[in-house]
Amino acid sequence: MANNKSALFVSSVLILLSLLLIVSMAESRFLGLAGSFKARTPECNEVFGVGSGQTCFDITKSFNLTNELFDSINPNLNCDALFVGQWLCVAGSA
Repeated sequence: MANNKSALFVSSVLILLSLLLIVSMAESRFLGLAGSFKARTPECNEVFGVGSGQTCFDITKSFNLTNELFDSINPNLNCDALFVGQWLCVAGSA
């Protein structure tokens, strides 16, 4: 009988720990460490309005930017769908 109680206790503890781990992962944190992993948000210090016929390549060359920096300070930018007057970030940090 004591063996059954200890097995039940161990099973209960394992289920509780499993649930804690699942909830922690679903909430995108690991056992209370959520605040220590912050995603970086791009910060723009200067913008530029796209002119007729300009491409992302033209703009990166005009402002002497690397493709990596340009992409990081302009997240979700579709370079195939630029339009005249669209504001793009040309200086900042990511």
